[in-house]
Amino acid sequence: MSTVIEQDVEARLVAAAPRMPTIPATLAYDRSDPFAVRMTFPAPATLEGVEVSWAFARELLSAGIEGPAGDGDVRVRPYGYDRTVLEFHAPEGTAIVHVRTGELRRFLKRATALVPAGREHLHLDVDQNLAELLGGAC
Repeated sequence: MSTVIEQDVEARLVAAAPRMPTIPATLAYDRSDPFAVRMTFPAPATLEGVEVSWAFARELLSAGIEGPAGDGDVRVRPYGYDRTVLEFHAPEGTAIVHVRTGELRRFLKRATALVPAGREHLHLDVDQNLAELLGGAC
């Protein structure tokens, strides 16, 4: 069984212009980092012209499709019947995208099948993480 799940999603960038362009994005979940999900935007879709990836709690995404969640760099909330808003806050500005809620639910279902909620701690390699944190200083 694979330890990584990736799913392409269609995101709509909320901008000042009335038309919201569609941009590609990829959601990823890795069993070796069981508390986090990543959302990556390809270089052509970013202001910087480089691929941008945001990591945030899987629990935040799960809670945010049901009601407003998050008060930090990433915030998630429902929008209407079938959309979810993800806000990404950085010193350079804020990016707001809409994603179909069904796509997010499908991704979360696959991630939960790989690592059930509440069982994430069983997939942590504490020794490896500590060694990486300390840079081999131990």
